[in-house]
Amino acid sequence: MATLIAVNVGMPKDVAWHGNIIRTGVWKQPVAGPLMARSLNLDGDGQGELAGHGGEQRAVLVYQLDSYRHWQEHMKRDDFTYGQFGENFTVDGLADDEVCIGDRYQIGGAVFEVTQPRVTCYRVGLRMGEPQMAALLVSHRRPGFYMRVLAEGQVQAGDEIVRIAPGPEEMTVAEMDGLLYLPGHSRPQLERALRIPALSPGWKTSLRALLDDVDRGPGTVGGNSGGPGHSVRSRRGALTAPGVVAVRGPRRREPPLRRRSARAALPAARRPVIRLLQPSAQR
Repeated sequence: MATLIAVNVGMPKDVAWHGNIIRTGVWKQPVAGPLMARSLNLDGDGQGELAGHGGEQRAVLVYQLDSYRHWQEHMKRDDFTYGQFGENFTVDGLADDEVCIGDRYQIGGAVFEVTQPRVTCYRVGLRMGEPQMAALLVSHRRPGFYMRVLAEGQVQAGDEIVRIAPGPEEMTVAEMDGLLYLPGHSRPQLERALRIPALSPGWKTSLRALLDDVDRGPGTVGGNSGGPGHSVRSRRGALTAPGVVAVRGPRRREPPLRRRSARAALPAARRPVIRLLQPSAQR
């Protein structure tokens, strides 16, 4: 049985970054006790850039303990805290290669539906102090995913997560993410994805654009932010968007991030090291 390990929220704030001011809500902190999940957001949570984050289709962002462990090993770090990846729900279980778009879950007193993988926004790299983090989430097939709130209710750490209905087409979060962001898009795959009613409108728009590319022939493939009206075609044909790190094609020239900049944004007293336990020990 999957379990909700932490509920994390945070309001947008301005962060200085190499001479620029970035408005972002990627810094999330775990909260104690029950919290209300509403149709547009969790109480006490907010986003700095609403074109690609938040709203009905992206009310809650989910990330998994198993992916925490993966990145701890890959990045040789032991300073992660819950909410580190900008997620609202840190969960034990619900792997990206198992959860499907359209799956419905009961968590506490609320009901949720999976709508899309995480948008590959550079802000997660700002939070992590790793400028390539957005691309790494895609290439390692560990994006996390968004859910809409079908029935509002209270949630809290320790709640069991129960799947109450499977998604049609059984297309996993990892599969959907790769379909948009990685090379190779067959017509049957794209048509299968577009048959999923729960898939967010922005992603449907992007997939239809890819389907048009397939009809026109090779040479125009790629992905976008998952938000409507934000795709742009590069010289090499890849669709990308403001704030998106492309996995293929010309590399975006983002200013280098200092490794410790993300941690320095929080006072030391508020950066306790969380030693992630094995799932059996966390329950």
